[in-house]
Amino acid sequence: MRRLLAALFCLCVLPPLAQAEMLVAAMSRSRIDITSNFTGAELAVFGSVERDAATIARASGYDVVVTVRGPRGAVTVREKERVGPFWLNTDSRKYIATPSFVAVLSNRPLAEIAAAELRDKLRIGVDTLVTAQGARSKAIDEEEPDFRRALIRIRRDQGLFSDRDDAVSFLTPTLFKATLFVPGAAPLGPYDVDLALFADGAQLAKTTLSFRVIKSGSEEAVAAYARTNPFFYGLAAAAIALLVGWLASVVFRRD
Repeated sequence: MRRLLAALFCLCVLPPLAQAEMLVAAMSRSRIDITSNFTGAELAVFGSVERDAATIARASGYDVVVTVRGPRGAVTVREKERVGPFWLNTDSRKYIATPSFVAVLSNRPLAEIAAAELRDKLRIGVDTLVTAQGARSKAIDEEEPDFRRALIRIRRDQGLFSDRDDAVSFLTPTLFKATLFVPGAAPLGPYDVDLALFADGAQLAKTTLSFRVIKSGSEEAVAAYARTNPFFYGLAAAAIALLVGWLASVVFRRD
């Protein structure tokens, strides 16, 4: 009992141990505005490695991995097979809480920064951020990895999943910059930016930032009106469609 009380006293009274290294980071912008002519935008992340007085510079240098994740949601991956002259959906898997956007930025290949086991544990890399979710009707879903790979491949083709091992550059041994490109197809919502500091294959520190992708201008006004007045928005859309159809018939009418 005395040992337990002494341990509790130490936890409450003694100051926490100082962290050898810590990350201090900031972004060039906290929001990205989507307009009618939006085709993409660049965002810069600046960071610095701060060391306490008792920590000396590491001879091997530092590595930084920046992981950007977009809004999470459910997505269904379907497998199509040809049955006679038709292509039919024969099987599917549903993935919930899956990031709609993933970008992994680093200063060199991830395999050179940390071992595969550590990357899987810390969820470093595009493949680790899509969680395996097998069919509930199967105790062991041997086909699930194929669906997960297909999901990652499709998102890569869409430009929504990416990894670059040259997107982080060190301006000094402790000051770095990461450049992120947000494509025009990026979904709206909040984005998390996780920065991880590595040295000698181990993670030393971590910090998190965030930004938002939002509509602005007339697009935002129309979207807000559609949300607050869906009935009148539908009537206006139908009226505009009828008007455009009537104008087209007048312009292209043959006398």
